[in-house]
Amino acid sequence: MRLKALLLVPVVVASFVMAPSAAAASAPRLLINQDFPDPDVVKTAWGYFAFATGAGPTRIRTAAAAAPEGPWRVGGDALAAVPAWAKPDGGFWAPDVTQLADGTFVLYFAAPQTAGGEMCLGTATAKKAEGPYTPAGDRPLVCEPGDHGDIDPQTFLDTDGSRYLLYKSDGAPTGPPSAIWLQKLQADGRTLTGPRTELLRADLTAEMSVVEAPSVVKTGSRYLLFYSADTFQSTGYHTCYASAPSLGGAFVKADGKLLSTDLLGGKVDAPGGADVVDGHIYFHGWLGGGRTARGLYELPITFPGDVPRLG
Repeated sequence: MRLKALLLVPVVVASFVMAPSAAAASAPRLLINQDFPDPDVVKTAWGYFAFATGAGPTRIRTAAAAAPEGPWRVGGDALAAVPAWAKPDGGFWAPDVTQLADGTFVLYFAAPQTAGGEMCLGTATAKKAEGPYTPAGDRPLVCEPGDHGDIDPQTFLDTDGSRYLLYKSDGAPTGPPSAIWLQKLQADGRTLTGPRTELLRADLTAEMSVVEAPSVVKTGSRYLLFYSADTFQSTGYHTCYASAPSLGGAFVKADGKLLSTDLLGGKVDAPGGADVVDGHIYFHGWLGGGRTARGLYELPITFPGDVPRLG
């Protein structure tokens, strides 16, 4: 499904709040000591389920736990089949899972389309959180040619029952840098409605032209948009957040990083891909001092005064 109408919202870059201090984030837990990148965690009536970017024959990695801190048990492949529009061996990235009002679970993911190879967003459905998920439709949900690739889907259910999709547009070396977008979904979770809205763009030097991995939390009076910045292979990869009075913006970037290698005292290398669930922030980091596997980490998080506080 192509996106045609664009609605741009001005993004204010000046700081709104100070980011938490390094002392607040001193003891991250390593929950999964193997490759589990771009984590998404879902709380259900049957416990907690996590999903991650796959590799090789595993399209979407899964894990399960009875409690947020674990122990986490790594499972099999959540995605039962390759969508008709996607390359079988192109990779399936940054999954997100949400449950609809009728109990159906919807899996969102990024994969390269067969025609052209650019990353697009697709969906699949299942009766159980752990799957297996069956691809929905014969076309991607989002595949905007001008974006030079769309990845990192993340859904948000507002308190009024409205459901939204957030995602990243890749940008191009000779064009605009990457950006994070918002678009409303219909109740089926698989149909876009209305124009999309730009929430953030990579416009700070430290971001290195990259903003990605969006995740939204609604506090007492604010919407907090967590996102990763810099390139994921770099130790400089980090997690930030921005704040707005409404989901449509304008989002104001916090002054400083929320999670970084330095702020975590070197305990996590390149913390990113954050997802906030049930008083916990989950994120990945490189394992063993190399660049071959990213493990799943966790920290408690609270929001006094509508500001995230770690630890």
